[in-house]
Amino acid sequence: MSDNLLEISGLSVHYPGRAAWFFQKAAPKKAVDDISFVVPKGRTVGLVGESGSGKTTTGRAIVKLAPRTAGAIRYQGQDIGTLANAAFLPWRKKIQMIFQDPYNSLNPRADVLSILSEPLEIHFPSMTRADREARCAELLRSVQLPAEHLRRHPHEFSGGQRQRIGIARALAVQPELIICDEPVSALDVSVQAEVVNLLQDLQEQFGLTYLFIAHDLAVVEHVSDHILVMSKGRIVEQGTPAQILGDPKEAYTKTLLAAVPRF
Repeated sequence: MSDNLLEISGLSVHYPGRAAWFFQKAAPKKAVDDISFVVPKGRTVGLVGESGSGKTTTGRAIVKLAPRTAGAIRYQGQDIGTLANAAFLPWRKKIQMIFQDPYNSLNPRADVLSILSEPLEIHFPSMTRADREARCAELLRSVQLPAEHLRRHPHEFSGGQRQRIGIARALAVQPELIICDEPVSALDVSVQAEVVNLLQDLQEQFGLTYLFIAHDLAVVEHVSDHILVMSKGRIVEQGTPAQILGDPKEAYTKTLLAAVPRF
């Protein structure tokens, strides 16, 4: 059995392009173009690149939120990229996603109990209401929020607290792999370290595997065992944090590194 939980081979996500003239055939927009990488079990692979590089589309394609044009997405050896949505449902329980914007990723009309209960109702339909509520209270405590917050709505929380709720929602169905899509970029700098440290604590506690997507190379360096550098839909460089930050080969990687604040 391979140590790789996730294996991506030749993944492409192309969208229809826009022609300059009516009679012209438009070239497709290659959001992701023939990329391959692996995510070992229990480790964190960082995917870093500037806005528009294709990193978020990569994460969304893995969980079928973006259309796969070509390539294979294998989870524990099973090709899940070709599965229809209904057949993908059991795998969705294993692979969860934390979204970038904690202000728009939570239903403003629902209280925290409803937000955390929804995935439990889908994946554990036999669970009683009392058991769901107890599980939701446990989830809040796991992200260092009091269980009393279950009856509150998203507008009553700060950005950092909302992202903790998003993390709790991702943990609800006991996943193995979590795709963290820019999980701290929308937060104040003072809160970012707290959320990153929480994610690392949860990884150790629950044996989680992360694909950590970010544009900030300093954050990616801190959390990752292996780093993939993405530009214009392609992976242009990869290696350990020491290799990428200590001896980058690509000019694009050097540009990202130059943008890291030095104190």
